[in-house]
Amino acid sequence: MTPSPVSVLSPCPGRVIAMADVPDPVFAEEMVGPGVAIEPDAGPTTVVSPIAGTVVKVMPHAFVVLGDGVGVLVHLGINTVRLGGEGFEVLATQGAQVAAGDEMVRWDPSGVPTSHDGHELSTVVPIVLMDAPKGSVSSEAIGGTVATGDLLFTTS
Repeated sequence: MTPSPVSVLSPCPGRVIAMADVPDPVFAEEMVGPGVAIEPDAGPTTVVSPIAGTVVKVMPHAFVVLGDGVGVLVHLGINTVRLGGEGFEVLATQGAQVAAGDEMVRWDPSGVPTSHDGHELSTVVPIVLMDAPKGSVSSEAIGGTVATGDLLFTTS
């Protein structure tokens, strides 16, 4: 039985970029999975769940929601794990059921330093369709701007 298509919504406002343009080879080469990324707007932002489902993992800088046979990873910035949670406020609970649009993490991309302990940091937010074939996500939103909750892409 083929799962129904799932609409993946923007977890935050900003400019949508192709996964290939993410400044990290693991994401850019879709090693984690295909998707798109957002260059987030500056200022305090509440990041929301892009799909309805179960929160299977939540950390200050990233979370995964599993719903309708698909898992979506939202990773707040590149190398932001090195901040040890500083600047992030987790609002979701691991194991909780969430609706698309439910609040997950609060952060301020403009407060992320450009480097930390000799590593470059970026505020780019990859939104990854986990366990999906490389190149299987396309989005008409790439190159444009989105508001929180706008459609990023639909699973096939």
